[in-house]
Amino acid sequence: MSAQSGGPYGPPIPMPELTPDALRAAVARIAPSRIPALTQHLFEATTNAQQTQSLAPLRAFVHSWAVFVAIERHPERAARLRELEPLVDVGEDEPTEAIAEIRTIRAAAEAEAGL
Repeated sequence: MSAQSGGPYGPPIPMPELTPDALRAAVARIAPSRIPALTQHLFEATTNAQQTQSLAPLRAFVHSWAVFVAIERHPERAARLRELEPLVDVGEDEPTEAIAEIRTIRAAAEAEAGL
């Protein structure tokens, strides 16, 4: 795991290496209820990679779960994302600002994960 931290009040866990095992361990620590989804996604990615003879499905798996971990390891950022997502899903108001903030959160998570 890389030692990226925001000081003494930084994220509760460091950013893990971008491997299925390291991502699974990180998810087990910060969002254990998501382990079944991670396991299912990994199974599907592995099956698709074998069928297509391509690493693209495994790369997509790593990307998806690395971003998830990068977001969830910062509780405030994760909470804000959970506030924004329904604003876009409901579509009652103009979601442009919410979409822009979600993109900013995801871009920061991708950068933090080294993607």
